Amino acid sequence: MSPTTGAERRLAVDRWFLSTVPDRSRVREEWEKHAIALLPCGALFAAVRIPSFLGQAAAGTDEQAAVDRYLAEALMGPVICDRHAGQYYALVPASTARRWGVPGSVCLGVGQDLGAPRPGLLFEEGARVYWSVPMGSAGELCSPGAVAQMVMAGRSMVVARG
Repeated sequence: MSPTTGAERRLAVDRWFLSTVPDRSRVREEWEKHAIALLPCGALFAAVRIPSFLGQAAAGTDEQAAVDRYLAEALMGPVICDRHAGQYYALVPASTARRWGVPGSVCLGVGQDLGAPRPGLLFEEGARVYWSVPMGSAGELCSPGAVAQMVMAGRSMVVARG
């Protein structure tokens, strides 16, 4: 058996996301034209919305690449950054939305959509919305506990700074 290539993993991630929508051609077209498409939360994943200032406080910096590296290490799962809105979205198991209650963050679940960048789109490409931490393989998600811990660490740092 040959090892999986990066291109094969990216194709698997594309297909995984596309499996959440009935009109796959619409999503492909939006990714092609706008580099972002709306995907429904609640079936395969939920998304924890985290204000950028909390991610920066937890990382101890506001330098984008350093925050992205911190999130990769702390969350070990896919994270979207919306630079324009000042939000991060950590992708977590769909069931997380039913029990999420971490102050300073909101979990998007059933009936809510997420603006997801084209898989593989990174900060270096200058996108407004990009993968701060790309999905490494189809179905790979952040641990809700790790996300909660990071949000609480950020809140503690903000409070400590006054």
